[in-house]
Amino acid sequence: MSADVTGFAPWQQRIYAHTRATLDAQRLGHALLFCGPALLGKRAVAEALAAHVLGADREPRVAQLLAAGSHPDFHPVSFVPTKDGTKLRTEIVIEQIRGLSDKLSLTPQYGQAQVAIVDPADAINHAACNALLKTLEEPQPGRHLWLVAANPARLPATIRSRCQRIEFRLPPREEALAWLAGKGYAQDEAIEALDAAKGHPGLAADWLAAGGMQLRREVHRDLAGLAKGELPAVATAQRWAGDEQAVDRLRHAADLALARAATLTDPAGIAKLAAWFDAANRTRDLLRTTVRADLAIAELLQGWRGAAARP
Repeated sequence: MSADVTGFAPWQQRIYAHTRATLDAQRLGHALLFCGPALLGKRAVAEALAAHVLGADREPRVAQLLAAGSHPDFHPVSFVPTKDGTKLRTEIVIEQIRGLSDKLSLTPQYGQAQVAIVDPADAINHAACNALLKTLEEPQPGRHLWLVAANPARLPATIRSRCQRIEFRLPPREEALAWLAGKGYAQDEAIEALDAAKGHPGLAADWLAAGGMQLRREVHRDLAGLAKGELPAVATAQRWAGDEQAVDRLRHAADLALARAATLTDPAGIAKLAAWFDAANRTRDLLRTTVRADLAIAELLQGWRGAAARP
């Protein structure tokens, strides 16, 4: 982790500068909630602010410890491996929050501050939220507890109400396109990706870098084939579920259904596509459970022909 923010996107730089000045003026409390869409750089800004609070811009040793991940007063909390060590948990659990509370109760080893960053905070489970609430209600001087969440509504209101919000919003279109151009993308591909991502530059860049736009085109072709009865739903579902991109396919499918609905004027047709859009998002959430992905996707795709039919 570094105090250097020269690589920040313009919207990150604005939030960093404003929040840093507000922290220096001691106008922020100990609990902050960095919130907004994923892939806008919330965690990066929080880490840069943590480096500033801990003195990395004044003490080279602090910067070295942060870069090495061994600063005793910086406490990142995220997903940890399951008991068998084969994968990461999908929740932040109570043992992690209790351990964090214990660390924050200790005297800082460098300077006068400790900083904890919990990311993604919207993955804290119910028991862990109750433990976190106790820590939020009993702040100690120099202890900073920062939550990072793309879906802050998933956090209990009792936690949200005890945090000051640092809001990340989508930047102006021209700024987003200029940022994508600065990454080396041609204007036409940047425009296509930004439009597909509904103005979200981080998501557009992620798709451009990882083949997401090609995947989106493949999903579009599959949906067209399904609508015409040229592709079998079950076989298509098995293909969609056959790799690590099933969740991304369903996201593209939901977006494309919404785009199709925007071209209609018939209320019944719009309602059918809206219902299918909701079903696609529910199916995407189901894939995070133990449900068989191919069966869940097959059920969804079997309804696409009827939903996409022109009146």
